Amino acid sequence: MPANVRIKTESYSKLRQLADEAGVTMPEILAVAIDELHRKRFLDECNRAYGRLKADPKAWKQELEERKVWEQTLADGLEDA
Repeated sequence: MPANVRIKTESYSKLRQLADEAGVTMPEILAVAIDELHRKRFLDECNRAYGRLKADPKAWKQELEERKVWEQTLADGLEDA
């Protein structure tokens, strides 16, 4: 559903410039920017979570042991489809 969003004049100018340079619409540039920010925040949280996991020696040991179990599935005899 289309919606109006207020942005600063400077941001509008940058958005217009990015859209012109890319040869796409401003909503397309906004969609890409939102997706990239969403992805960055997701990956940042994943990195923080792994940091917390690695900071707990017992939990990290369990993680490494589980990875070893999963690595065995690579030799299950099934070929890639």
